[in-house]
Amino acid sequence: MPALDGMRVLDVTQFEAGPACTQALAWLGADVVKVEMPGRGDRARGGDRARNEAYAPLFCAWNANKRSVAIDLRNERGHALFLRLAAKFDVLVENYGPGVMERLDIDYETLHAVNPGLIYARIKGFGNRGPYAGFAVQQPIAQAAAGAFSINGDPHGPPTMPGSMGDAGAGVHAAVAVLAAWAQKLRTGRGQQIDLSMQEAMTFFVRGRAAINSRWGARAARRTGNAGDVPPGDLYPCRPFGPNDHVYLMPMTESHWGSLCAAMGRPELRADLRFYSPRWRIQNHRALREEISSWTRARTKREAMETLGAAGVPCAACLDTAELLRDRHLAARGFIDELDLPVHGKVRAPGFAPRLSRSRVPVKRPPRLGEHTDELLGAELELDHGQLDALRDAGVIGGPQRCD
Repeated sequence: MPALDGMRVLDVTQFEAGPACTQALAWLGADVVKVEMPGRGDRARGGDRARNEAYAPLFCAWNANKRSVAIDLRNERGHALFLRLAAKFDVLVENYGPGVMERLDIDYETLHAVNPGLIYARIKGFGNRGPYAGFAVQQPIAQAAAGAFSINGDPHGPPTMPGSMGDAGAGVHAAVAVLAAWAQKLRTGRGQQIDLSMQEAMTFFVRGRAAINSRWGARAARRTGNAGDVPPGDLYPCRPFGPNDHVYLMPMTESHWGSLCAAMGRPELRADLRFYSPRWRIQNHRALREEISSWTRARTKREAMETLGAAGVPCAACLDTAELLRDRHLAARGFIDELDLPVHGKVRAPGFAPRLSRSRVPVKRPPRLGEHTDELLGAELELDHGQLDALRDAGVIGGPQRCD
């Protein structure tokens, strides 16, 4: 059975942080219903409606295994429909800008009054209180404010944005909090509000570097670029020398160092006085890098990884996002899903990392805008076809929209 069989989630989210939370719950078996504005929907659906019919790749990346219902929450009748739905669900997740849920009159206090058991998760850039609570935030802003920029980049260059952890990281934190609140609700029957700050969530990903290098805040952790703490930990070039043709090595122990020398066919390096101990490898790191680079340059990054990995040396090829979807290891583990999507056809997409031995949830394609409006409102609120048509004609509800 799905692990979260029975959990019902109202998804009032957009873009990435909120949808990442609800998709994680959906992939674990929760029934997630995405509530969207008729005609527009989640803004991640994309602006080129003539081409993709509100089914852009960004939306598809974060909204698998969900149902979509289109309700205008600004409309008085739409608001009333939403309150009736909220009374039947266990969880609500939202990540709209500061004050939006209050202006729509669907804040925690309003929904608690109709459903005291509701778990109400709020993902905001700087949280729901504090001097910055009213500030607008996008993913890089949260990362910059959490110290993530400061520890990334070349040590002689400016701080650097570390990829796209801000939204997904906050979303997974929110999902963990929802699961904790759900476990508590099963014991007490009571819901609660969850306040999730993207800035605070991002500090989870920098605390290791801060603990090692900043002396409990006495100084700022330094940037080291790609170099590990002790040579020869670093990124090394490989054939055919494209932008991502590198292998990353991180031999942490003397045993790793010996295995690296043997795997390269250079056992004499282990006895070389320049590299005999970590202290000497640090002092002679440029010469050491050249010895290793001369070996990696003669190989592709996969050849280097498979040779060194098999010898017990911690290492990885630097995969780009296209190679990731064709990686034979991930394919063998069943991590890469193949989906047949409207608009896009057959595509590959990465799956969800947690694997539960007694829970399996098949991957389903992301929903079209309002695709399940009639089905959901008919089943949950006992509205017949005539009532649904009247609501649609009045602009209260929408969907389903074509995507093919």
